[in-house]
Amino acid sequence: MVDPIWSTWWVWAAASLVLAIIEVLAPGFVFLGFAIGAAAVALILLNTGISFGLPMLLLIFAALSLVAWLIMRRVFARPQGQVKTFDHDIND
Repeated sequence: MVDPIWSTWWVWAAASLVLAIIEVLAPGFVFLGFAIGAAAVALILLNTGISFGLPMLLLIFAALSLVAWLIMRRVFARPQGQVKTFDHDIND
């Protein structure tokens, strides 16, 4: 039986690359978590060789993307109590 396209590791790797490029074009660490999740799914498919169904792959992708986003939020967050203030107008 032929594996469906979503069970192929390079599809997830390509999706990860596309999401990383989108992150460069639209910064803010929004798409980076999704890119990391897709890359992790690609590595899981590449290393295990097990063929998962689409619902299971999407669940793994969502869970790993959430974990990546939470880690990035903690790493790139401002120090506790620090508030961004503006001292001057950008037009001055």
